[in-house]
Amino acid sequence: MIQNETMRKVIFIVLAALCLTPLITPPIALLLGLLVAQFVGHPYLQHNKKYTTMLLQISVVGLGFGMNLHSAMEAGKQGIGFTITSILGTLLLGALLGYWLKIDKKTSHLISSGTAICGGSAIAAVSPVIHAEEEQISVALGIVFILNSIALLIFPPIGHALNLTQKEFGMWSAIAIHDTSSVVGAAKVYGQEALEVATTVKLTRALWIIPLALGTAMVYKDKSKKIKIPYFIGWFIVAMAINTYVPAIHPVSPYIVQVAKAGLTLTLFLIGSGLSKKTIRSVGIRPFIQGVILWLVISSTALWAVLSLVD
Repeated sequence: MIQNETMRKVIFIVLAALCLTPLITPPIALLLGLLVAQFVGHPYLQHNKKYTTMLLQISVVGLGFGMNLHSAMEAGKQGIGFTITSILGTLLLGALLGYWLKIDKKTSHLISSGTAICGGSAIAAVSPVIHAEEEQISVALGIVFILNSIALLIFPPIGHALNLTQKEFGMWSAIAIHDTSSVVGAAKVYGQEALEVATTVKLTRALWIIPLALGTAMVYKDKSKKIKIPYFIGWFIVAMAINTYVPAIHPVSPYIVQVAKAGLTLTLFLIGSGLSKKTIRSVGIRPFIQGVILWLVISSTALWAVLSLVD
């Protein structure tokens, strides 16, 4: 680990700026971030979560200026039955695995929630409702970040090996990958249509954070905690509506989307650089086993459903 603070900042800023160029793809950005976390050290780690969240949300809204609202609604409606079934099934299986592996109830529920809906966002929404401790939150987030990193790297090659269409890959990645950032990153590598489908389906799925948090509050009998609603999804819909109904925006839309994609790549670099050795060490073997089993089950089930249901 580099001890010179100035050198760490210079390396970090140079690599971050490089991620804004077309030279760096999302998987490479994530790998660069991981290398920084392990061998250089994140010089702004205390601000990483705040800026990563903000940059991701802005980038997702920007992607909306490249999509048609009618097509997006059609993509979002398809497979809604499977979405509900997969969320409830993941939560139930997660509870059973947590009991079997003797994982504390709160950690198990955070891991299950993150796997069922949208990774870190779901964990952030549920954790205050169940009064989760910092260590429990760190374990759940660590598992999600590790599996996200793996998914971002292996999903596109698997998709090509299975000859998945753009639509099939977009739906599969939206269901099987935890965080929105990694979903969009993997889909971006696969193709433009996959990116549009994946973004819409994932954000439609993310709306289930609200009933999940409400249901959790009922189970844990605490209705006093404020639920974090992902309001940026509304702005994403507004951006799509503008692109669909305001033709004057069309000459500018491609540039907005280009900037949004660059922002997403930088987001993945920041996520990777925040995955420190301490975060990795905080993940115990039993919670990690729960996370991996849940991920493999939802990935394989989602793949089967997509191949069976998508026409």
